[in-house]
Amino acid sequence: MAEENPAKPFYSVLILAFVCSALVAGAAVGLRPLQEANRQLDKKKHILYAAGLFQEGKSIEEMFAPIETKIVELASGEFVPETTVSPNSYNQLKAALSNSTGRSLTSEEDIAKLRRLEKYSLVYLVRENERVSQIILPVRGKGLWSTMFAYVALDGDLTTIRGVSFYEHGETPGLGGEVENKRWQDGWRGKKIYGDGGKVALQVVKGKGANIEPQKSHQIDGLSGATLTTKGVDSLMEFWFGDHGFKPFFARLKETKEKTNG
Repeated sequence: MAEENPAKPFYSVLILAFVCSALVAGAAVGLRPLQEANRQLDKKKHILYAAGLFQEGKSIEEMFAPIETKIVELASGEFVPETTVSPNSYNQLKAALSNSTGRSLTSEEDIAKLRRLEKYSLVYLVRENERVSQIILPVRGKGLWSTMFAYVALDGDLTTIRGVSFYEHGETPGLGGEVENKRWQDGWRGKKIYGDGGKVALQVVKGKGANIEPQKSHQIDGLSGATLTTKGVDSLMEFWFGDHGFKPFFARLKETKEKTNG
């Protein structure tokens, strides 16, 4: 009998590994469109939840139909034509990393610890009788362990919160991870972002928020044992509703409204 080649087991394992790798890679590529579709549906669900428009049992696409998706240039606050940037294909995180569509933030600017900021942002408009009744905005910022992603829905007055939805993070379960607790998020409704002088006054406080005005309108109950996470929430809100975030957009909307009413 011929002696068995000692390398045969090695070749067998190598071939098996190659076949398995090819199958896994093929499955990953084949499932990518479905995964992306599910990711987009999940984002729409959280936008609807923030706006208070989500209804259990209804189609997400059907509920999302009245919401208009637009692109805004953060620095100027102006809407960007779809011929320049398509809302359907725009990826803010990728845009932030590009030198042509993003920029580095200075240490003084980067209170939310983003490192880089995109030139354009997605915004979502809810209209009632040709009037913008709600605006839903994507925000993000660093917590204790991770970047937290959320949607914030504002009333037409551009300061009163209709709702929020923190939908992605890596904070500690049971502590900072409670940012996704619906009961805690419900406590944001009716709170006002801006105080006197147009500065961001919204703040997550330790324990219970104040029961008297004006503090009551700007304070949100804290999360037990999650001081650094809640500080991150404060910082991301201060950034995105400040001069480098959506404040120029709000100024432009108010200017347009005044011209229309005038």
